[in-house]
Amino acid sequence: MQGARDHFFEKGWVRFPANDDTLAWAEHARGQGIKAVADPAHAPWIDCEGTWFIGVDALPNDPQGRLQGGPELAGPALQFIATDLGGIGVLHPAQLSVIYPGYPRPRRGESAAAFGYRRNRDAAHVDGVKMFGDARRRRVEEPHAWVLGVPLNRASADAAPLVVWEGSHEIMRAAFSAAFDGVDPAQWYEVDVTEAYGAARRAVFETCPRITVHAQPGEAYLMHRLCLHGVAPWAEGASAPEGEGRMIAYFRPEMQDWQAHWLADP
Repeated sequence: MQGARDHFFEKGWVRFPANDDTLAWAEHARGQGIKAVADPAHAPWIDCEGTWFIGVDALPNDPQGRLQGGPELAGPALQFIATDLGGIGVLHPAQLSVIYPGYPRPRRGESAAAFGYRRNRDAAHVDGVKMFGDARRRRVEEPHAWVLGVPLNRASADAAPLVVWEGSHEIMRAAFSAAFDGVDPAQWYEVDVTEAYGAARRAVFETCPRITVHAQPGEAYLMHRLCLHGVAPWAEGASAPEGEGRMIAYFRPEMQDWQAHWLADP
């Protein structure tokens, strides 16, 4: 998988071709996903005026990614993680990201500026960088090892696809490294990275290509943990199964001992 490895570490993401094992998992997970969206317990995850089911931890898979009665989570993407990224480890219940026609609309409590950023900049972010306090400052609180996307149903390429800024992981790596420089790693959780993060995002927007990443069931894509990414608007004329929306399962396991590994590769 040398080609996949080179693309991943240079561009910050890689897409894997269709595979029967991945397809079997996706087909089973699609049914579980439909049930999860309809579950009243998950109603708080429906936001953006009904155009986004956020679905954090909404799929009830086991620590190996298997759903009850379904096949194992397998395929070239999982093989790549196991051999090139230090192992798969223990998986959390997957996020079930479902987008519907009309996205984006404002989230509950979202300011006009924040909604403008969602609409015009795809709500671009690095996973794990969280807001804190009334002043909405930022620090690294949930650092992930990687982000794996597994499409669960067939949707058109313009149905709110993932957006990635290619090469942005290197700009973000440099920015966070500078922000943490001279700080005891045990205190990295406390470092306010607001200015460094904002400046890095601006640099990414100015210098990195913005691309959309689309895949169909059986395929999968993997994104570098430091990559700036977001979700594109649902385009006019975009299509997905009636009533289902565009449905993708995301695995993004939290990294253990992250201070030793988060800014390094693999």
